[in-house]
Amino acid sequence: MLAAALLFTLANILIKTLRPEYTVWHIGFFRFFGGMLILVSIFGFKGNPYKGDNIRLLIIRGCFGSIAFTSLITAIRLLPVSTALVIFYSYPAFSAICSFLIYKERISMAGILSIGAMIAGVAVLFDFHPDGGAFGQTLAIIGSVFAGLTVTLIRSLRQNNGPVIIYLYLCTMGSLVTFPGFITNPIFPVTIVEGLMVMGIILTSVMAQLLMNQGFLYCKGWEGGVFMSTEVIFTALVGIIFLNDPATLKFWIGGLIVMGSGLMLNRGKAASEKSD
Repeated sequence: MLAAALLFTLANILIKTLRPEYTVWHIGFFRFFGGMLILVSIFGFKGNPYKGDNIRLLIIRGCFGSIAFTSLITAIRLLPVSTALVIFYSYPAFSAICSFLIYKERISMAGILSIGAMIAGVAVLFDFHPDGGAFGQTLAIIGSVFAGLTVTLIRSLRQNNGPVIIYLYLCTMGSLVTFPGFITNPIFPVTIVEGLMVMGIILTSVMAQLLMNQGFLYCKGWEGGVFMSTEVIFTALVGIIFLNDPATLKFWIGGLIVMGSGLMLNRGKAASEKSD
């Protein structure tokens, strides 16, 4: 999960440094269609790469993941980044709710506290102010809800499917969702550097998603969400180290709270397993 969060951070940096002409539809299509081509070319020679367990749920999860991605990116365009990210990173809470409603999984007090601490840490880290329009905030909430539902379904799918096929269906459905927006105003890399950046987005996204899918074999959806929240710490560190952002007091406080939520979660799990 930590390795996946780090790779997602690298993908975010590449997306941020692309020309502003690249919209969410361009970024999404390159990411999803490129990932689909890579996975099919590597694993397709063994047979039908789309053969898996519970195809219907794989398709549904792919659609939900696409909605979460496009909603988040659009919300970031409409809202201050801090507002969009803090709302979005509440998705472990929605994942816990979905786990209870769908699978009747109960969440321990340590889990509730770790989710609350994680959301509070992200809010401190990004100096949260609920600014922006209602439409952008609604999109951020929609992205968070669907992200929570997505990671819950990954947990279920991972029992009988490998990480590759889960991401392949996400890439396929994401390609279908983003293609209409991409084809209405197609943009392609015009320089070698820009081409390498787009390829970097594809490769880091593929590796990050596969690692995340693999991680859900060992933890529940909301637990994985708590660990994935370290992405915001990695992003802030990159800004401090490479972009000369100041290492403010709120960074250290927020970062420690986010990391503490993961430690709190691990401690609660260890105590529960020892009791069992």
